[in-house]
Formats: sequence, C-alpha cells, structure tokens
Amino acid sequence: MRSHALPPPVHSAREAWAAARRILCVRLDALGDVLMTTPALRALKAAGTGRELTLLASPAGAPAARHVPDIDHVLVYEAPWVKYPHPPEPAAFETLLSTLRAGRYDAAVIFTVYSQSALPAAMLCWQAGIPLRLAYSRENPYHLLSDWEPEREPEPLLRHEVVRQLELVASVGARTGDTRMAFRLHAEDDARALRILHAAGVDAERGWIVVHPGASAASRRYPIAQYAAALRRFAHVRHRPVLVTGSAAERTLIEELVAQLPGAVGLAGTLSIGELACVLARAALLVANNTGPTHIAAALGTPTVVLYALTNPQHTPWQVPHRVLTHDVPCRWCYRSVCVSGHHDCLRGVRPEDVARAALELLEETRVPSRAVTAEACVFDNRRPRQEERLCTR
Repeated sequence: MRSHALPPPVHSAREAWAAARRILCVRLDALGDVLMTTPALRALKAAGTGRELTLLASPAGAPAARHVPDIDHVLVYEAPWVKYPHPPEPAAFETLLSTLRAGRYDAAVIFTVYSQSALPAAMLCWQAGIPLRLAYSRENPYHLLSDWEPEREPEPLLRHEVVRQLELVASVGARTGDTRMAFRLHAEDDARALRILHAAGVDAERGWIVVHPGASAASRRYPIAQYAAALRRFAHVRHRPVLVTGSAAERTLIEELVAQLPGAVGLAGTLSIGELACVLARAALLVANNTGPTHIAAALGTPTVVLYALTNPQHTPWQVPHRVLTHDVPCRWCYRSVCVSGHHDCLRGVRPEDVARAALELLEETRVPSRAVTAEACVFDNRRPRQEERLCTR
C-alpha cells in the first residue's frame, strides 16, 4: 500500500474527522438512495472548512450528482457486491483502486441500506489508503473501518433512510439543522423539457398530473389496469393534463397505460433526469410507485401519491405532502425484487377508488393556481457540470 499524507496530528477521532478535507462518499445503489443521502452530505460539507466531497456512485445513481450542490466530483463504478444484471470486469476494480489512491482522500463515508454490507467498500477504501473510514456494520469490521456504528436495523428499530444517514455522519460530528433533500434544477433542462411538452401539445402554464408507472423491481409496480382505473376517476375532475413518464425500457408499459387514458401524453425515454425534475417541479401531483422520481418530487416539494409495495418501509416521501397507499399482507417487508408468493397482493389489494380519493385530497389540500413553475420561480444553476469519471467498463 502506498504511503498516504495523513491529516494534521489530532488527539481524538472526532478531531481527525473535523480536520478531513477531501472526503469520498460511497453510495453505490440507486438514484433515490443518493437523494435520500443529500441531507447527510450537507452535514458533512458544513462540518469542515474548504471540504471537497467526491461521490462514488453506480451508473444508476450518478446522474443525481449534477443536481446536488454539495457534491464536487463524481466517480462512477458498477460494484460486483451490488445488484446489477451484469458483473463488471475485474479490470474496472483495479482502475478504480488506482483512481482512489491518486485522489489522496482524508476520509471515506460508506452509505448503505440496512440489508447491504459496507465491508466490501470498506476493503476498497482501506486498500486505497484512506485513513478514516466510517460505515454501519453488523459484524466487527476490525481494521476495515476506523469508525463504525453498530447495525441495529431492522430490529429493534427502523428509521427513514434520511434519518439513518444523518445519524451516521452525526457520529463523527457532522450535523445540520437543514434536513431537506437537495435537488438543484438547471435552466437548460427546463427549456428542453418545455420544448418537448409543447411539441406534444401540453400547456406549460398548467399544473399537470405526472404518472410514473415503472419501477426497477417488478415487486414494486402497481398493475397498469388499476392505474388506468384510478386515473379515469379523478384526472378529468381537475381538468389537468396527464403525463406518463418512464425510461425507454418502459415504453411498452407506458404505451399500455396511455392507451387506456384518452388524452394522456406518453413520454417514454424522452426526458433526462434533469428534464424530468423540471416537469415534476411544475406538476400539481405525482402518482407513482416507490421509485426514484418519488424522491425527486419530494426534494422539489411536489405532492405525491405513492403506491407502496411492502418490500421495505424506510423509503417513503420525505418532508412533502403525500399519501402512501398499500395493502397489508403477512409477507410484508420481504425486501425482495420479485414477489416470492407470486400474487403482489400488497399492491393489487390497493383499490383504484382509494388512489383516486388520495389524489383528490392532495390536490385540494395543496391547491395553488395552476401550480405553474416558471424559470424565475425555480432555483436554477448554470455553472459548468462537475467532473465525472466513469469506471464501469465491462
């Protein structure tokens, strides 16, 4: 292992963390997980003068970095210890290790959900010569972590993901009174999004309803027929356009829903993350599964109805008007990507009329004329995008 220039001599672990300037923040799962970590990143950034935060993220989570003010640099890596359809090549690990060594980081914070082990990433950071390494750990990490918090979830307690990560960084003295999630909009994204919507015949001055029917895990998708039945019950009442969003891979899903909703506009694969965020910022309401756009909407303050599969309980919308709809089942909190029972009853059991009622209640409670958001009303940033280095070659 190469020699590492340590921070100035200090007398305690807390002082060592206070002296750290270059911090690697490891968050290797999804975009929503990165967003739920942003309050903790804010606390880290504010806890030391002149700090630089580098986010080590997955290809799925990295696009969030452009919208997080506290992130200075981004590294992208497809880790073999995180769920991906294809394993990365071993050479990518060696490339990442060399990059981390060259980065001369003073500290690393490894952010995980409770079902993940932080130790593979801890080994990576140890090999890279990063002297301070913080994470939750269920077992004794010995020398892999310089500082660690015992993993106590899911029993005897279960915290929201935002709270979990805030408490992790608080253990080394990084605290913040601002616990909102961060998402910075960009003016160029807003302009492109409006051009796309204008071309589709959508009035940009009206607060539309956005529906996002997809999710990365099949166990978290509300049935399309029930989505359609719910939307037919309430969308016309408020005379609002319905925009159905999703990735290009979800085109079939989106087209199936649009076919059952006369007048709805399908936007499969047409919006970047930043453009989708601007659409959500202008929306009156989002109706979606437990997926990344729900956390973007929460960060932007857009009211949200979430069709919430009982796979994991700690990812509900944070600090935003919302309704979480689910149907209790004996197999709740299974933490599975595919329903092992084969029935999806935790979602199928949610009645369309309950979805419609929740949507109408939120629209009434949060009513703002048109809920139109102009460029002047948004917080935009036109600075150059931060540096991003991709290390996920296969």
